[in-house]
Amino acid sequence: MAALPSLRQLRYFVAVAQELNFTRAAEVCFVGQSTLSAGLKELEDVLGVRLVERDRQNVAITPIGAEILERAKVILASSQDLVEYASASGEPMAGTIRLGVIPTIAPFLLPNVLPDIREHYPKLKIALREDLTANLLARLIDHQLDFALIALPYDTAGLLVKELFVDEFWLVAGANDPALKGKEIHLPTKMAERLLLLEEGHCLRDHTMQACKQSDIRNAEGMEATSLLTLLQMVESGMGIALLPEMAVKGGILNGTTLIARPLAPPAPKRVIALVARLSTAHHDEFQALAHSIESRFKSSPRISRGSRKSFQRV
Repeated sequence: MAALPSLRQLRYFVAVAQELNFTRAAEVCFVGQSTLSAGLKELEDVLGVRLVERDRQNVAITPIGAEILERAKVILASSQDLVEYASASGEPMAGTIRLGVIPTIAPFLLPNVLPDIREHYPKLKIALREDLTANLLARLIDHQLDFALIALPYDTAGLLVKELFVDEFWLVAGANDPALKGKEIHLPTKMAERLLLLEEGHCLRDHTMQACKQSDIRNAEGMEATSLLTLLQMVESGMGIALLPEMAVKGGILNGTTLIARPLAPPAPKRVIALVARLSTAHHDEFQALAHSIESRFKSSPRISRGSRKSFQRV
C-alpha cells in the first residue's frame, strides 16, 4: 500500500497556505518552524509534487498545491466531524453550534427562532456569525462554522442543503412614486432602470439582477448600498427604487421611514431560504432541529409567502 499523508502534515500545509509565512504558520500549529518545514517536506515527498515555492521574501502555493489545498481542507473538516460525532453521541443536542447567517436574513429570522431553540434545547448553545454568503461557505468548508443560513439560488455543490421556505421580493419606493401606482405592481424596463442595488458580494444584489434583465438595471449614477438600511436611505432620498425580501418588509425594516412596500404581481421574483452544512457534519440532530424550528415559524406562517398582499408603510 502506498504511503498516505497524515492529518498533521495536511494541517501544516493548510496553515502555510493561509498565512503564506512559515513563522506564523508554525505559531498557528504550535510547533517550531523546523518541525513545520520538515512535515511539509514529508507531505510533498508522499504526494510526489511540489506544493509550496518559497524564497527569503515570499511564499507561494503552486498550481497543483492550490488544488490539493481544497482537498486537504475537506479531509481535515471530515476528520474533525468524525471526532465531534463520537463526542456528541453521548449527549445529543448539547454543546455549541456555530451558525453563520447572511445580513439580509439574520435580523429578521433569528429573533423568531432562537427563543424556540433555547426553550426546547436548553443545553444547546448557538454561536452566531453574520457575513456574506461566499465567506460563510468558505468558513463552513474550513470547519470554522457548523451550519449556514443562506438564500438560494447559490452554488452549494458538495454541501448538505435543506430548503426551508420561499421569500418573495417586494417593491419599495416613496409614497408618491409612479412605480407603486396601479392595482398590480409590475417591473417593466423603465422601472428596472431605477432599481438600486447592494454592493458586490451580497446575494440579494444577484437575486435582484436575476429578477430583471441585467442590462435594464442602470443603478443610478453607479452608486451601491453597503446594507439594507443604506439602501432604504437611498430610496427615501429619491435616488431610485429597490426590491426587498418580504421577510425584511414584514419584519419592520420600514419602521421610521415614509416608504411603502408592495408585492409584485405573480410570478414574483423570489429567493429560497436554506440551511446548509457539510455532508460529513456530526450535527445531524441539531441540523434537523434548527431546520424544523425555522420551518415551523415561517413556512406556514402568514408572515412569509402566504400572507396578505396588502401594502406596508411605516411612519
